[in-house]
Amino acid sequence: MDSIIIPYEPREHQLILHEIEKRWMLTICHRRFGKTVYAINKLVKANFMCQLERPRHAYIAPFLKQAKQIAWDYLKHYSRPIPGIEINEAELRVDYPNGGRIRLYGADNPDSLRGIYLDGVEFDEYAQIPPKLFSEVIRPALSDRKGWAEFMGTPKGRNHFHELYDKIKNNHHWAVNIFKASETELVDKEELESARDIMTDDEYSQEYECSFTAAIQGSYFAKELSKIRSNTPSQITNIPIEKVEVNTFWDLGRNDTTAIWFHQRVGKENRFIDFYETNGEGLEHYARILKEKGYLYGTHYLPHDVNVTDLSRGDNKSRKQILESLGVKPINVVPRVADINKGIEQTRQSFPSCWFDEVRCKDGLRGLEGYRKAYDEKNQVFKNHPLHDWCSNPADAFRQFAQGYSDRKWGKLKYQRQSVA
Repeated sequence: MDSIIIPYEPREHQLILHEIEKRWMLTICHRRFGKTVYAINKLVKANFMCQLERPRHAYIAPFLKQAKQIAWDYLKHYSRPIPGIEINEAELRVDYPNGGRIRLYGADNPDSLRGIYLDGVEFDEYAQIPPKLFSEVIRPALSDRKGWAEFMGTPKGRNHFHELYDKIKNNHHWAVNIFKASETELVDKEELESARDIMTDDEYSQEYECSFTAAIQGSYFAKELSKIRSNTPSQITNIPIEKVEVNTFWDLGRNDTTAIWFHQRVGKENRFIDFYETNGEGLEHYARILKEKGYLYGTHYLPHDVNVTDLSRGDNKSRKQILESLGVKPINVVPRVADINKGIEQTRQSFPSCWFDEVRCKDGLRGLEGYRKAYDEKNQVFKNHPLHDWCSNPADAFRQFAQGYSDRKWGKLKYQRQSVA
């Protein structure tokens, strides 16, 4: 076959990444670095050059709509010079003459990724992608063919992206690169100065200097969490489990994701001792999880949509009735708040009394820290409502505590400390 010329000339720093041959890569880069163009071209080359039968590669963004907006035109553009390709607009995929395929996915629909195999994957804006997507869905898909993965993005606080960086930054199996705007010179000094004039120091440090310590812009609970974390003693620590009732607070979330906080009231402290979240499971699964944890349960607080009929069962029962039949009772249905911002404000006010186990509640705390306002890219302002991403589920479950919990009955009880194994 004659040589195929792809209309792509990598920049100096993109070329550095292209020349890396390690299986695992973590790439932290500033805005306007060109990471999406780089990622798509890496996938095109990898798929076309793969020697395995029917190679499969994926580009994953936080949302499928986002993947389509920022990467679909690039994938078509850089694939067209290859003779015999087929473009599938409906599935956002390109099929290659070697039997290969590259497809765009959104992390907001993890079920679309289950059951597939992959030879390589590019995560874009990994800080905004649910942390369990890789471990539970993508990592198994890479195993059979020893596929590779690259985690790319700009920091969004000290979340799972930062945790991954901190964990593997000195691991020789990984290639770790950080590209700051002050070092790459891809954005000219005049433009950076202009950005500084209109951005806060935290915004600029995060977006252009790749800072993990800058506060997440638009975060609802960052200030409250920072305060209780820095208190003496810290309210995010090792929390013992007491011999008192455990209440649960649920969110029956979008895309079949359910989040549950586990809570004990001890004196004047609201202690969150555990957190659980998954998707793609029926109500029977969550009833079983509660039983397996072995806590002495008090009240289960669920949002108003627990009264909705579960149409998948065909027995005309509401989700509340189903859970009660599975032993999850009593259930307190938390009334719906017409203005979600009022519910969020109630949640803010609840933090001073709250304590969190730093290990068992790790995933829930990540969600609370990342819960933020939606951003209007066109008008460059934050909207007056939350961004609905993976952080919404832990945050909405926690909001059931702020909106629905009452501690009236706890005043006369005595408590006996129980050590944790």
